[in-house]
Amino acid sequence: MSAIVIEPGVTPRRRFFTPEDRVFVAIGLYGALALAIAVPLVLMFLWSIADGWSPPLIIPRDYTTARWASLLNDAGLLGATINSIVIAVVVTFLTAVIALPTAWAMARFPFRLKRLVEIFILAPIIIPGLVVAVGIGQVFLHFGLAYSVTGVILVQIVGTLPLMIRLMTATLETIPDDLIHAARSLGAGTVGIVLHIILPLAVPGLLAGGLMSFIGSFEEFDKSFIVGAPVVQTLPIKLYMYLDPYSMQLPLASIVSFILLLPALVVFIIAGRILRDDLMAAGMGKI
Repeated sequence: MSAIVIEPGVTPRRRFFTPEDRVFVAIGLYGALALAIAVPLVLMFLWSIADGWSPPLIIPRDYTTARWASLLNDAGLLGATINSIVIAVVVTFLTAVIALPTAWAMARFPFRLKRLVEIFILAPIIIPGLVVAVGIGQVFLHFGLAYSVTGVILVQIVGTLPLMIRLMTATLETIPDDLIHAARSLGAGTVGIVLHIILPLAVPGLLAGGLMSFIGSFEEFDKSFIVGAPVVQTLPIKLYMYLDPYSMQLPLASIVSFILLLPALVVFIIAGRILRDDLMAAGMGKI
């Protein structure tokens, strides 16, 4: 007589969404996206072309492009734009140069208190930027770096370096040790290994970190304001001046906001097309 084995009942896994729910999920996601992004953009655009807009009007009654024309021909805005672009390019380059050896050490060499060093590296983006800016501003004032482009570049590197090191560390950790050992066994020196193996394989991390560093520098305000203003003018500083509570100029601020937004949109479109999601996730500490 054979024994009857009763398998324990398996509770089916609960599914939060079914294929029939995809329409409602899509409506909810696109609705949230519209509220978070589209509505503010539309309001900014309306403010930039409104020729008088006050309650109880829902939308402006009259429109004009005169502010766009006058602001785009403003030499001060052009100078601030050039400053922002040049500073962002220099900050991105120097951040990559500094981050690469640091990330290599973090990815390849185990040592004591490594976790503490990682927290120390991330400290500038953990601590509020204004606190960091005030402390560094006092040091730069003592060394004569305050109110200069050099000082603004250095203080922005403090903010962009942690994320670049994080992304580069995630990239360099994926390079197999066997590949480097094989190159050494074939006679490759340190310079050859760096130029022909490490740098080509680190390109995705460099691109990801470079794009994030460029946007972070281009839109950085608090550190640049404390160290550089009013001598060094960048677009975020220019935007702050238009949002001064004593002389608030919302139409002009809206135009500057659009100019600030354009590079970010371009960079994130490029990042979405050429970068891997797993690299970004690893750099943010998610995998």
